Amino acid sequence: MDKFIVVAGNIGAGKSTLVRLLSDRLDFKPFYEPVSDNPYLADFYADMKKWAFHSQLYYLTRRLLIHKELLSVAGSVIQDRSVYEDAEIFARNLFLQGDISKRDYNVYQDLYHILIKLLPPPNLIIYLQANVETLEKRIALRSRDYESNIPRIYLERLNILYEEWMNSFTESPILVIPCDSLNLVEDNTHIHKVIEAVRDKLTGRTVMH
Repeated sequence: MDKFIVVAGNIGAGKSTLVRLLSDRLDFKPFYEPVSDNPYLADFYADMKKWAFHSQLYYLTRRLLIHKELLSVAGSVIQDRSVYEDAEIFARNLFLQGDISKRDYNVYQDLYHILIKLLPPPNLIIYLQANVETLEKRIALRSRDYESNIPRIYLERLNILYEEWMNSFTESPILVIPCDSLNLVEDNTHIHKVIEAVRDKLTGRTVMH
């Protein structure tokens, strides 16, 4: 593996779109988040307390498999969401709001900390920063049935945890991209600006924030 980039951000921030565009333009191999494969996802959104631990454990397991695969790639890779977000954002939020018990959360955290000790950190984390209004609009546009009833307060809490994580994470360089007015699909100037910022960050030059 040469360069390893992670695209991070809340639900609906545009991670998969950016991963696709950057992999095409920069010749990185993409690794997408295993969304539709999660057998617990629809149940989780219908009853978070019952299915939270199962869903998060599935994601952690899948992320380990993805990391094993990307480490064997000869070139550069770009990943849609990271193992750090699984633990520091989503599992933590579910624990704080009482949907994962302390006992289950401790087991999850033990597994997570063992896992990250075995994995090399990314060369760069791209954080797509968006307000809740933007997230809700984009979630509605993609019309996934299991996302139709996501509570607004859930997205708000995730945003708070993302900001806390970004302010404390020191394992990798971070490129913050405000994306409330970003249109990566229809505006080529936007994607060109992001690509240049990524290249600059990877080489240590000053970039957009």
